[in-house]
Amino acid sequence: MDLVPLAILALAALSLGLSAAAIRRDRTLCWRFMLPDPLPETGNGQYCTVLDHRPETGQAHAPAIVPREDRVSVLWFQGSAEAQPDVDIWGVDLRRQGDTWQASEPEPHLTREGLGRALEPHQLVVTLGNTMSHDGAPGHLLATVVSVGGWAMAAIADVTMSRDGPVTASKLDLSPILNRSFLVKSPMLAYEDGSYALPAYFEMGPTFGALVRFDDAGRVRDRRWMRSRRAKVIQPMIVPLDAQRALAFLRDFDRSDVLWLSRTDDGGQDWSAPEPTGHYNPSAPVAALSLGGGRLLMAANADAASPDALILSVSDDEGTSWREIHRLTGPGALRYPMLRRVGDEIVLVHSTGGKHGVAAHVFDAAWVAAR
Repeated sequence: MDLVPLAILALAALSLGLSAAAIRRDRTLCWRFMLPDPLPETGNGQYCTVLDHRPETGQAHAPAIVPREDRVSVLWFQGSAEAQPDVDIWGVDLRRQGDTWQASEPEPHLTREGLGRALEPHQLVVTLGNTMSHDGAPGHLLATVVSVGGWAMAAIADVTMSRDGPVTASKLDLSPILNRSFLVKSPMLAYEDGSYALPAYFEMGPTFGALVRFDDAGRVRDRRWMRSRRAKVIQPMIVPLDAQRALAFLRDFDRSDVLWLSRTDDGGQDWSAPEPTGHYNPSAPVAALSLGGGRLLMAANADAASPDALILSVSDDEGTSWREIHRLTGPGALRYPMLRRVGDEIVLVHSTGGKHGVAAHVFDAAWVAAR
């Protein structure tokens, strides 16, 4: 036999062997959510505002919460306007000092130029958007990156950070359309095997929500969709109810003025077609978390008579019904909330003045219980 066909057969056999070895090496994904302990109703019933940042010019918008060992970071994108070529990621650190929390001075945290140099291969970063904590990889961030076009051409980058800025970065392989049009807004979910999943959304044409599964080595292993024929649902906020069941609250991109809901009963492998709820929503993302025992906490623009107000509500029956416990108002519209547990306390962040500032508040479960 000629040497060329032999070489081709040998390479094909080697490729098949390596593929088989990789498949055997990959463990089957665990599809059971890791549930946090119920939030104890301890503390002094305190609620405090620890950050109210408004830049002199331009916008500051879409804050996120990054829990760290000794502090909590709040990150947002800031520049002349959303999606403009002067937008960078800014941030502050929140630290507990005795019975109070203190915020550092706002400063740039992740710049377009720095990220462009860190990306492999190096490339131009036109603008930056929503940036999340990568809970499965301490010291990493997941940033919405645009190298060409607008949000519909965005990608999600996994960024390794140091105190001096980004060290390395690579875009997640999520889309067959030039790996574009996936964005992030909500915190990650933990699974019992130590792996994580990222709520994401696709924003080009057939807009839909997604759950991106990572393995315990941080590789993207699976993607599951939340599709609706009745609405362009985006920005899923996922709250596990137990190891198998979870709710995904979704915003309607076309503004039907209602909140949409999808469910899973198998740990996120399959999601029901999103359906409208009876809750008002002015095409804005919501934040939610579990308090334990079927009780949920939500931050949302849930009042049609006051759409700019941000309402904190509690459900005692796994999201079937809600009661308002606190209302935050102006100046301007309060949007883009995020809730995260930090120890036995809860941090709430949101945009203020439409998109012209960010605020952060800290409270405990005793405060929630007393409302």
